[in-house]
Amino acid sequence: MIKRFLLSGFLQLHRRGGGSVSFLPLSVSGNLWGRSESVALNHPKSTERENTTKEIGRYPIPKKTDLPYDIVELMEEMEVKTGFLPNVFKVMAHRPAEFRAFFAYYNAIMNKETGNLSKADKELIIVATSIVNKCPYCVIAHSALHRIYSKKPTLADQVAVNWKLADLSDREMSILEFALAVCRADNITEEHFQKLEAHGFDREDAWDIGSISAFFAMSNRLAHFTDLHPNPEFYIMGRIPREKNPVPPNKTC
Repeated sequence: MIKRFLLSGFLQLHRRGGGSVSFLPLSVSGNLWGRSESVALNHPKSTERENTTKEIGRYPIPKKTDLPYDIVELMEEMEVKTGFLPNVFKVMAHRPAEFRAFFAYYNAIMNKETGNLSKADKELIIVATSIVNKCPYCVIAHSALHRIYSKKPTLADQVAVNWKLADLSDREMSILEFALAVCRADNITEEHFQKLEAHGFDREDAWDIGSISAFFAMSNRLAHFTDLHPNPEFYIMGRIPREKNPVPPNKTC
């Protein structure tokens, strides 16, 4: 069930075009953690795993053969379907039980089908709160996802600099005000809920906003002490629209 919903969320990026990312064919039979040698990090094959680990974080990345089957299956399918495997999967695989718990809760809050928060709203919450928590991985990765879901290639960058000066709607401002109050561990008052209600959100939506902010506060700190680095693909995702069925030049005989 977890695998199905996680793949569903990421596959939406694949179907929506994923910005300028090229979803290249991968070779996952020999090495779970990278692209085939021709499109990977240009490291010699003999040192690929060592160098890849250093570029991802400070904890060793387990070998595929040492991981439980369900985790390997999820990550291989994710890598094949989306074009790359986000580094958080690799780092969390160091603790398989925590991997399962982490992504189960991620799925529960990010892929739920009820409530008034869009996927773009949720990604914006993660960007804004991760900035406060000084988490480069989450800011970069979820800015990319926000660009794709929102179709706004610059808004996440604006929020990263100063969310109060960003081109946010009043509705989005109310979401971030509540999320950041939770992120900073401010005293939450009825006024916070009333501001959300003024923009059409109910108490369950407030819970969603708060749980995303709280979960990613933990995620930010995991990324911090593991020195989790973002995948290069995230930096360009959603910035440049893909060409739509370019017309081939006229051929003359």
